[in-house]
Amino acid sequence: MKNLLLVLLGGIFSVNCAAQQTRWKISGNEEITWKIKHTDTAHTDQIEMSGKQVSAIITYGTGSAQVASIKKRIIFPMLRTIPNNTHASLKWAVDEQYTPVISINQKAAVETVDAISFNGVLTMRATLGKDISFERNLFPSVDKAALIEECSISNHTNATIQVNIPNTSRTDSTPVEKGVYGVYLLHTAVYGAGAYEMKPGDVLKYAIVYAGRRTCDQPYFYAAAYEHNKRLELVDGIAEKLVLETPDPVINKMFAFAKLRVTESIYDTKGGLMHGPGGGAYYAAIWANDQAEYANPFFPFLGNIEGNESALNSFRMFASFMNPAYKPLPSSIIAEGTGTWAGAGDRGDQAMIAYGASRFALAYGDKYTAQQLWPLIEWCLEFLRKKTTSEGVILSDADELEGRFPAGKINLSTNTLAYGALVSASDLAAALGNATTAKQLAAEAAALKINIDKYFGANVQGYTTYRYFDGNDKLRAWIGIPLTMGIFDRKEGTLKAMYSPYLWTSNGMLTEAGSKTFWDRALLYGLRGTFYAGATDSATKYLQEYSQKRLLGEHVPYAIEAWPEGDQRHLAAESGLYCRIITEGLFGIRVTGFHQFQCQPYLPQGWQKMTLRHIRALNDDFDIVVERKSKTYVINIKQKNGAVQQLNWDGKQPLNVTLQ
Repeated sequence: MKNLLLVLLGGIFSVNCAAQQTRWKISGNEEITWKIKHTDTAHTDQIEMSGKQVSAIITYGTGSAQVASIKKRIIFPMLRTIPNNTHASLKWAVDEQYTPVISINQKAAVETVDAISFNGVLTMRATLGKDISFERNLFPSVDKAALIEECSISNHTNATIQVNIPNTSRTDSTPVEKGVYGVYLLHTAVYGAGAYEMKPGDVLKYAIVYAGRRTCDQPYFYAAAYEHNKRLELVDGIAEKLVLETPDPVINKMFAFAKLRVTESIYDTKGGLMHGPGGGAYYAAIWANDQAEYANPFFPFLGNIEGNESALNSFRMFASFMNPAYKPLPSSIIAEGTGTWAGAGDRGDQAMIAYGASRFALAYGDKYTAQQLWPLIEWCLEFLRKKTTSEGVILSDADELEGRFPAGKINLSTNTLAYGALVSASDLAAALGNATTAKQLAAEAAALKINIDKYFGANVQGYTTYRYFDGNDKLRAWIGIPLTMGIFDRKEGTLKAMYSPYLWTSNGMLTEAGSKTFWDRALLYGLRGTFYAGATDSATKYLQEYSQKRLLGEHVPYAIEAWPEGDQRHLAAESGLYCRIITEGLFGIRVTGFHQFQCQPYLPQGWQKMTLRHIRALNDDFDIVVERKSKTYVINIKQKNGAVQQLNWDGKQPLNVTLQ
């Protein structure tokens, strides 16, 4: 079947990533770099970086003649504004006229940029004149409400130069009636301002810190080098967990950056740790899709403590809204856990939460935690039962696109997520020792799978695939979601449709055939499903093209939310979905018990070996090493406790693994 899929897809698309034009390159020190030439036209990009108390969206690049261009928009999620709704984080568009303008020998210096790089810290390397170099490092504080701009000047001339760094420190205040906690203070502080004589070879360092606080909070003295080191420790700590090693450096690097983005966007709120999408709009709040469905099932694989705790906290928050009347849970819990949003009605949120909580509980690998999560999962499944129609499918008011595109009253996404929830809940019940419940849930899943095919199965625009809802006659990007759940009844037609010119474009996968809109989340699900369906070589080509564009193209280095809406924001949970292409797609991992998982790690053509190291799922630390051996595979499972399993796999059925 795998070869058949390759034939079916082979004629649709062929990609040569090496031929793609890229602005950025992978360089040393685990970074990507954009080297700027004097012949380059003006170009700017934006990136979001986050810490536990702050997020910053930096627009950077060059204007004419390589002159530096930079703008900073800083968001303080815990400085709440009025009305205290979803978007009520204090936002500060920094007035760049208060950024100190350096003078060299009594003349204002012009910052001419030579290169920009990113390794978790955004670095701009420039000159301030002949043989005078300038470096600017921008990064958020790991745990304080501040953005740090650490700068250095190096004198490579043969003469002493006079350098002046003006003190443009200032404090602005917000209106008292606009703040939940009253007046907020926005402080720009220049550390190291003054007039200096720099001899040949000297290096002068200074910093600018942009911080926000409540009036009742004491001011803080920032040490830029200390904050820089803490940021790099965070980046390095994430890089050392769940390490991907393949022959493709672009996929490796994008996976590494995706781990950072999905993990850094966790905010330490009064309601506990809350993972947030970001994007200048969504902070100190959780969603049934972004958090429960997308990001939370990934965190146990990474083993990041903040990620796991934020996941548990989100499920605790959702569980607090369970009710005996089975009214739907809110789509979002906002404002540090003090408010809710349900503006689109039931988007299939109960299916999202049951699916995410079941997968998280299994991967987390702790039965007591699973017991705590079980009532929420059980409640959500019962809610779905009460929404089941006479055709055996499940009603919902909308889907996660919240009415942007039609979804009818019964949509494919909600039903497929419900199926995935039933399958994983069955595995979880068995792991908890409840065989009767496990059997019942498995039977419900099997029945829903049949009904999904009966209700949604259709020929759409010439492809034997799925209609998204009753009356839908255009291909939709979410037709790939059944593949991620192991529903392969229509995989050939679905794969052909997903990568046909109706949906696949050079920018991404269109939400609906004939539209110009794309949301990466559907594409990321589709790629994961393509791998899981066994179309490995074709999936790898599409993943290579996508990764090359997102990591090294014009807007880097993460998966994005959507276009044209949101201007391709770097929402954090999308990076979690990218990571799951690797864990659940390329390596085909599906956790089935507290010590058991299935995997189907097909090696792409031309790859002799791939490895996923320091997998922290199942409360363990283990590697999966996959090597090609003629027409079969040798898979080594190496645990930190020293246990090693060498397994031969014929590639026909998923391999069952029990950790020792």
